[in-house]
Amino acid sequence: MTGTGSAAADTGAADAVRALQEEGYCIIRGALPASAIEALDDDLAQPFADTPFGEGSFYGTQTKRFGRLLARSPRAQRLVLHPLIRGVVDTILLPHCDIVQLNVAQAIAVHPAALQQMPHRDQDMWRVAPGDAEYLVNVIWPFVPFTRQNGATLVWPGSHGRRAASSELAGEPVAAEMAPGDALLFLGSTAHGAGANRSDEIRRPCVIGYSLGWLKSYENQFLAYPPAVAKAFAPELAALVGYRQHRPNLGNYEGQCPSILLRDGCDRPLAAIDALRPDQVKMVDAFAEGQRASR
Repeated sequence: MTGTGSAAADTGAADAVRALQEEGYCIIRGALPASAIEALDDDLAQPFADTPFGEGSFYGTQTKRFGRLLARSPRAQRLVLHPLIRGVVDTILLPHCDIVQLNVAQAIAVHPAALQQMPHRDQDMWRVAPGDAEYLVNVIWPFVPFTRQNGATLVWPGSHGRRAASSELAGEPVAAEMAPGDALLFLGSTAHGAGANRSDEIRRPCVIGYSLGWLKSYENQFLAYPPAVAKAFAPELAALVGYRQHRPNLGNYEGQCPSILLRDGCDRPLAAIDALRPDQVKMVDAFAEGQRASR
């Protein structure tokens, strides 16, 4: 795929951000070596084999899905923490939150004869006002070549932002044809959907999603990665899956950052500690000082 929605791995985050803002999606070619994707695909071969087909017309009765990728293969970390993509995500989302969180890490297998998925916008999982902010950035990493024939993800250019308020989709969708190592990025407000698989091959990707840190995540990260699992994560990764407070005081454990659960001795009684933004610290401290002065 070429055009305004496409970018090469060496073009930098600014070009990808520009494409997302203008078109609602972009493809970063060669974001990772194909060998890295192949190794992850190999690690997930057994879960792909064991997972039953979905139920319901949205998930698809000819499609398999499973999450917890960071617990299933350490190779998934390379996708989740990809520096260029994280830079793009932070640029899009951080104006609307204090921290970004991992929303989902899910593998998908779209089998032959799978129907086209209904076009949808992923931000509709939350009841939000279209256009006020971007709530989500998703990244689809193909494990096998994506072609129009095997149901490459369909994206409607320009359907994002305030245009997400309309249920009518203008223009024709673009089939995101890609090779392993490429990455499709799209906004939560961008209309998209899996294409129909008219081939005799299974189309396998994974989707890594990032959302505003104060939203309820699609995948329950604390069940996917309980402390016994997250203790093995690097601090950056543990924070991304939820072991970090979102100021002010959101997502705390006993009044402290939940990262304390990854340390020894967290079962002792804990003192609640403020976790406020600088402007809030200034306001609260000034109010407290006024109280002291009036005594």
